Amino acid sequence: MRTVLVTGPGGAGRTTVAAATALAAARSGRRTLLISADEVPALPAGTGAAERLTSVRIDSAAHFRDELLELQDRASGLLDLLGANRLDGEELTELPGSAQLAVLHALRGAAEDGHGHEVLVVDLPPLADALALLALPGQLRRYLRRLLPRERQAARALRPVLAQLAGVPMPAQWLYDAAARKDAELAAVEALIEDGATTVRLVAEPGQAAGEALSSARTGLALHGLRVDSVVASRVLPRHSADPWFADLAARQEKCLDHWHQEWAPGTPVRESAHLGREPRTIEDLSLLAENCAPDDRTPGHAGAPWWTERAEDGVISWCLPLPGATKEDLGLVRRGDELLLTAGPFHRIVRLESALRRCTVSGAALTDGVLRVRFTPDPALWPRTQ
Repeated sequence: MRTVLVTGPGGAGRTTVAAATALAAARSGRRTLLISADEVPALPAGTGAAERLTSVRIDSAAHFRDELLELQDRASGLLDLLGANRLDGEELTELPGSAQLAVLHALRGAAEDGHGHEVLVVDLPPLADALALLALPGQLRRYLRRLLPRERQAARALRPVLAQLAGVPMPAQWLYDAAARKDAELAAVEALIEDGATTVRLVAEPGQAAGEALSSARTGLALHGLRVDSVVASRVLPRHSADPWFADLAARQEKCLDHWHQEWAPGTPVRESAHLGREPRTIEDLSLLAENCAPDDRTPGHAGAPWWTERAEDGVISWCLPLPGATKEDLGLVRRGDELLLTAGPFHRIVRLESALRRCTVSGAALTDGVLRVRFTPDPALWPRTQ
């Protein structure tokens, strides 16, 4: 399934571009699903606004309520033992972070979709929140593995004995079962995000602030192995105008667009979406924008792991990761056990090292031509001796 994740700075028109992208895909003959937390006036939620196109609106409040009530039911035995008062659905209001979890739930449903959709278009939150959201499944899975490791689950028959020996109650089996179920759900979402047919589409209105946000996002997306299929410049004004005020605005946009074309070339096209002179309200408005928003069928050359290794004659192994736009001052690198903790500006990622690199020590790192190279030297105490 071809997946296009649409995001951009707040107010740039990402929801409109997501809808136009979905419409273009559907009109090319492919069954398309659009997922958004916001209402698209031209595409009412839950209806087929065009042939082969289905739109679904995320209800984060309902998802939060259902999840909490389900958890309450599963933990009923413990809650009754503690004398807890049950919460009713009517008194529940969603907490911060519930919107992100609702998006992950919708992505998991799309990953397990049995309706044969060929294209999935997801209207993500604004840029900074979207990058954090895309990294969330991997982070949550790591927390689950650390807090409730499967290999340390004690047999049910031994739990009372172990509880007496330890002096503390052992975790109930339902907790391990719930963790395993959540891990499987998160794994499905992570697989969808890291799939080779998944790309990110950035939407921004030409301007200095938007340009800075896109440059920063480019580094964060590369850190997490996500490819940008295009940058959509929204609300582009006509190049020529008799009005000096509009002509000045258009000239500023044109200067910004020239810079974007140079910065993102040659692998990422910059598409221009004309200003309609009004807010898109009808299917006809979306059709005008869809002409330049059709998702391509190109796939990135990697799937969530864009790094590679290079071996030198002296045995040193270089672990290489492209980080376009990164600067040495913003980079951080820490080796902790079998993991590599990477920081690029405000973005963080923890990478589990391959087996060969685990038997090495970090002997240096350098950022050259937009590629981070971490040098690993084999540890004689861990590598087998050769005659």
